[in-house]
Amino acid sequence: MAELSQYELLWNKIRERAEKIVNPITYSSFIEDLVPVDVVNRKIVLKAMTEVAANTIMRSNAEKLREAIVSADVGLADFILVVDGSEQYTLRELPDAYETDPVVLDKCYTFDSFVVGTSNRFVYAAAKSVAEAPGENFNPLYIYGGTGLGKTHLMQAIANEIAAKKPSLKVIYTTSEKFLNEYVDSMYSSKKGEGREADSRFRNRYRGVDVLLIDDVQFWAGKYGVQEAFFHTFNELYNQHKQIVITSDCPAKDLTTLEERLRTRFEGGLIADIQPPDTETKIAILKRKALEKKYIVPDDVLAFLVKNSDNNVRTLEGRLNTVIFASKLHEEPISLKLASLALQESIVTTDQEAVTPETIIRAACAYFSITKAELLGKSKRQELVRARQICTYLMCDMLSLPLVAVGKEMGGRDHATVIYSRDKVAELMRVNDTYAKDVNDVKSAILKQ
Repeated sequence: MAELSQYELLWNKIRERAEKIVNPITYSSFIEDLVPVDVVNRKIVLKAMTEVAANTIMRSNAEKLREAIVSADVGLADFILVVDGSEQYTLRELPDAYETDPVVLDKCYTFDSFVVGTSNRFVYAAAKSVAEAPGENFNPLYIYGGTGLGKTHLMQAIANEIAAKKPSLKVIYTTSEKFLNEYVDSMYSSKKGEGREADSRFRNRYRGVDVLLIDDVQFWAGKYGVQEAFFHTFNELYNQHKQIVITSDCPAKDLTTLEERLRTRFEGGLIADIQPPDTETKIAILKRKALEKKYIVPDDVLAFLVKNSDNNVRTLEGRLNTVIFASKLHEEPISLKLASLALQESIVTTDQEAVTPETIIRAACAYFSITKAELLGKSKRQELVRARQICTYLMCDMLSLPLVAVGKEMGGRDHATVIYSRDKVAELMRVNDTYAKDVNDVKSAILKQ
């Protein structure tokens, strides 16, 4: 029997839940035949065989399927449908989805669960102030910093805090990708003849809120249609003293591929950056993560996990998850020895300088039984994409290279693709033990070269 992919393992757990809550005829006719092909931003991408199947699911079974995904407790929150034969994810959700399909907030992202240190104290205070008095202080609030430093955590903490303490306010937290998709969808609907009605739905959804939070606006670079749409949304909300919060990976002045009129508006409020955490903050973060998982990790192990790590909190959590998984697997308490074995490296003997892009590529090719040309090529075959993303993640994890340099080593991938691959692998390692084992096996092979 062929080994199941990481997507199939996730989907099987979800499907077990779906079978219990979806009408049996609907389940056997449409849900059962869906094929998992990807995971994007905590959403599982499912391939339907026909447009009819996809439309039926979106029209009548979307909420049940989302319920199954959440209740399966596999770290995912939603789904995306792609129709067999299509090369991109469908944007043709029903117009009503604008009102019924928001980005799902993670209730674990609160101000209480955010670890405050010297590197993020200022931005934490600014976010708290906005949550306490939306539209009155610091509008807009512009948060920037590297990936994995806590921007999304603070954004969702603001949304969760307002939802809990000011339930009468309408709050939308969304990503730049989802905002873009809905804008494109409204344009698509207009071309099909829905005209002003589709455009009005999009405008009313975002201009009728009290608080709008949008993550990662740097991904609108060069997309002038969506920039125009957000410019008018921004003005409408700002003039009504509604709160706007935005995140990016760089200061507003450096968003040179965004229109100047947007950049100047971003700079008109409070700009707050999140600096990389210091060693003490990293240890505090790991200790909090361990307690959330009901594990007590000795201080020497925490210090070991932090040593030679990068500044990405997701990567740190991935190292912790690897050690916890090893503890479960070997039925041993967590110790420094176990942690060293689990990560296949020693505090004393690990030589980071010996690891190069070429050694990482060579180890990945050997592990996945593929050629270097296949790894660095453009093929979209699932096994090649998986190997390519893991290789990219390991370059980010093990080397002190700029993201642009990692993209160049990986066949000329751009900055956004490198970020996407790195974060996707980190997320899959968090929710899938088999996937985490593959990544750590490749890492082990690299260190043994």
